[in-house]
Amino acid sequence: MSNRLIKNKTCVVVGASHAGVNCAFALRREGWDGDIILYDADPLLPYHRPPLSKAYITSDNDIDKNLLKSAESYEKESISLNLGVSVKAIDRTHKNIILGDGSIQSYDKLVIATGARPIIPSIPGLANSNNAFPLRTATDVANIRHAVKNSNKKQVVVIGGGYIGLETAASLKKLGTKVTVLEREERILARVTAPEMSAFFQNLHLEKGVEICTNKNVIAIETNNGEEIVCCDDGTCYPTDIIIIGVGIFVNRELGIAAGLDIENGIKVDETAKTNDEDIYAIGDCTFHYNPHYGRYIRLESVQNAVDQAKVAATSICGKETRYDTIPWFWSDQYDIKLQMVGLSQGYDQVIVRKEKNDNKCLSFWYFKGEILLAVDAVNNAKAYVYGTKLIKSGERINKEKLLDCEADLKIAHLISSKIS
Repeated sequence: MSNRLIKNKTCVVVGASHAGVNCAFALRREGWDGDIILYDADPLLPYHRPPLSKAYITSDNDIDKNLLKSAESYEKESISLNLGVSVKAIDRTHKNIILGDGSIQSYDKLVIATGARPIIPSIPGLANSNNAFPLRTATDVANIRHAVKNSNKKQVVVIGGGYIGLETAASLKKLGTKVTVLEREERILARVTAPEMSAFFQNLHLEKGVEICTNKNVIAIETNNGEEIVCCDDGTCYPTDIIIIGVGIFVNRELGIAAGLDIENGIKVDETAKTNDEDIYAIGDCTFHYNPHYGRYIRLESVQNAVDQAKVAATSICGKETRYDTIPWFWSDQYDIKLQMVGLSQGYDQVIVRKEKNDNKCLSFWYFKGEILLAVDAVNNAKAYVYGTKLIKSGERINKEKLLDCEADLKIAHLISSKIS
């Protein structure tokens, strides 16, 4: 697409978190000379999301210390940023969007970057609680900070033992609260990792004084003399001042559904982030996209994926050849532990745990399907993360006995056995 053709065109981006903001700026870098209009229902300048459950919750900083871009950056790149504005519908026939106030904005290209929202379970009594909070936005964190500051006993119950729940538990423990995590499954992180790593993080939290309770299905929130009590179906009850909801997310796919876009586990897109409509793209947490390395469609809740898809979409919109081909990676900070994860472990049939000599807090979990390395979880071990990434990409076969030899330094040349045939 020549500059002459895109100079007088308009690209509208719905959603101004990592995916939407990065797409808008990537469009300029790739040569889009037309209008770029960005909408988001959040009234705050777009900000980094990962620190919300980590460093941000324990600091006194305002969100302006965690901005994705300064206000001046949008002006410099002639990106029209419209905050506190919701989008109600997409009219594909007339190529426009209908805003919350009923006004209409036309587009030539449209990017959906609507992300996801926290699941608020239908637990009796939860809706009536004044001290129950999800953790997805800066406003959520501000509410939690305020509640902690003003609570008497500083008791917190976290419902959900996934990464968000555990990161929040670690952060709140640093603030001097008494934290109990209630997980419905038989172990924490049950959906995303191996039992060995679940056990590692459970022990970590227990060492720090966090109570981890598994097989706990919350069925009610009761109030007794002003104190809230979290009740489980096994008869156990947990008095608390503050309740954190961390049980997962809903994909914001309603705009796509109403517009007749292909929907599966999110808005379905091809390798260029394009939907079944030639002029509509979707990126980030709301998408169901094809990963060529794993040979299947996947949906990821990941800043890395949001940024990568944003670049791919911007490049494609500007008429250049591109395709999404990235190995997923993630991270989590809890206390003094930095967890770096690369690849997708689903379908593994063996996990090898490697503990580096002289450091019991430096280890890695290597997930295999047969002889194929699927994923690596590296705990305080940047070397394992980097090498794991290279080995997953190359497809080279690993000598598992050498991997288990913790007396030998971790080196790729030491681990490689032969090429996968």
